[in-house]
Amino acid sequence: MLPTTPDGVTAWLLVIIAAYCIGVSKAGFSGISLISVFILADLLGAKESLGFALPMLIIADLLVYPAFRKYSSWKSVWRLTWPALIGMALGVWVLGSVDNNTMRKIIGAIILTMTFTQLVKRIEPEKFFAIACTKKFGFACGTAGGMATVLANAAGPIMQIYMLSRRMDKMELIGVGARFFLIINILKLPLGAGLNLITVESITTNIVLAPAIAVGVWSGHRLITIISQKAFEVTVIGFAVVAGIRLCFF
Repeated sequence: MLPTTPDGVTAWLLVIIAAYCIGVSKAGFSGISLISVFILADLLGAKESLGFALPMLIIADLLVYPAFRKYSSWKSVWRLTWPALIGMALGVWVLGSVDNNTMRKIIGAIILTMTFTQLVKRIEPEKFFAIACTKKFGFACGTAGGMATVLANAAGPIMQIYMLSRRMDKMELIGVGARFFLIINILKLPLGAGLNLITVESITTNIVLAPAIAVGVWSGHRLITIISQKAFEVTVIGFAVVAGIRLCFF
């Protein structure tokens, strides 16, 4: 899938960076995943990059899940899974109905809306928390996340902002995310294969990149254990804002 010419060396360096960023993002810093989204989209094309990245995301999920499984339960995950499936169905429809530029703006707008909710939480924390615990809010976030994961593999910032609104500790947040995305990404495999976005060649390249993903997961795990909850929340929100603005306007 990647070229073997001198320019191909640069391409390989870039995909290694993308794989590393996927690993770091899965260990709690989801906004960093947008770096891999940009790199792979530039190298392979927007839609093609979705299929290329998916097996790497699953590899990272499988590495993260054992490390954080004790911090969460499946109950929290199922609450988000079924609205995410609805969002994924909508995402498939949008994927075939709009161009890449419109698709990026949709995802960016969703991310910025979610980060704006954090400002509301600062002003009226108790009222906001009451809203965040409602089924409607969870349904809206799950649906938005489902759309984002199909359209751009960019559901991480959305789901992390939602979980922060539920006052989840950083470890619980990562534990829920690890379970949730493991299910969602496995469910996306037939879609990627059906659209010929996942091939034997692309999977072979993904396997070669597995060590870079593992190093990224290890780095993110080390960092998450020493960073404070407040610094973690600021980091998540900061990356989400940058990601949303980048998708909407650049």
